[in-house]
Amino acid sequence: MISKETFRFLQQLKLNNDKVWFDANRTLYSQLRKEFEEFLEIVIAEIGHFDREAAQTTARASIFRINRDIRFTNDKLPYKTNFGAFMAKGGRKGINSGYYIHVEPGACFLAGGIYMPSAPMLKAIREEIYENIGEFKDLLLAPAFVKHFGNRIGEEKLKSAPRGFPKDFADMDYLKYRSYTVLKDEPDSMYQKPDFIKEVREVFKAMAPFNQFLNRAVEEVER
Repeated sequence: MISKETFRFLQQLKLNNDKVWFDANRTLYSQLRKEFEEFLEIVIAEIGHFDREAAQTTARASIFRINRDIRFTNDKLPYKTNFGAFMAKGGRKGINSGYYIHVEPGACFLAGGIYMPSAPMLKAIREEIYENIGEFKDLLLAPAFVKHFGNRIGEEKLKSAPRGFPKDFADMDYLKYRSYTVLKDEPDSMYQKPDFIKEVREVFKAMAPFNQFLNRAVEEVER
């Protein structure tokens, strides 16, 4: 579970997003980050039961820094108001499809897939889908997948067919996504339940076939 203290800290950080406040509360932040890392190690062990490749990481390699990159944005607030971690082969810096936990008061979610892949990777994913469209559609229609994610597999889409694919392809919509991700919104109360790990296990297990399908394309690019 994620402690109530973590949610209180993030709520206060949102109201006091400056270095003076953060420095005064750095000890508490370090304690809560350690608690989050310990929870992530449990999550990674669970992932290992159904996706051994994705479990080739550590909590430290998976968790994102709380400092924001403010170099190329007008928003100069120095800190993120969430805890997040991406668990996949290579951790948060890897290129593989994986599993994501987002902790933010009023905006918690579990997600996975590949977000904004490089052009070669995106092309490889589209080719994998095009060549195995029946398999891809079957995994999207699996009862466990539909239960947790509905029919959401990404947000932004091209308006027309991507280059290199026949425009009369019957399932062209599946090739238009810029990212191949799935997401399930969660109430804060779910994260704070003692058995939250059961929900994480069930949701991540439901997305495992989706991730493994995408990682076949990753392997082609890596060769």
